[in-house]
Amino acid sequence: MAHLSASIDYPHFRDKLRARLGALRAEIHEALLRSDMETYGALAGQVHDTEEESVADLLADVSLAEIAREVQEVRDIDAAMRRIADHTYGSCIDCSDPIDSARLDVYPTAERCFSCQRAYELKYTPTRPPKL
Repeated sequence: MAHLSASIDYPHFRDKLRARLGALRAEIHEALLRSDMETYGALAGQVHDTEEESVADLLADVSLAEIAREVQEVRDIDAAMRRIADHTYGSCIDCSDPIDSARLDVYPTAERCFSCQRAYELKYTPTRPPKL
């Protein structure tokens, strides 16, 4: 894999990743506190019909999905920090070409260059059937 230590501003991206990690930890903490206060049981105990039960189910699912998304982002940040430590950060994991610094500024956990990411998404993102 290409080493890009000369062209990547490691301290900038390390600081950016650490700041986001701190924010994510706070968001996860808040979401967990909210889910404790608004447990499904409490919501379900207040429902009086199937429509209200569906809303309670949806609220519980949204909370869990939010936490799962944030936990995945923490994992992505950890992986990016490991790439910084071994000086492979900013190098595409598929083709080893440099990842554009503008892409890294917007998406600091990016593992792939734009071209490889597009190919990856085309290959692994399920397609939806056309609307009739």
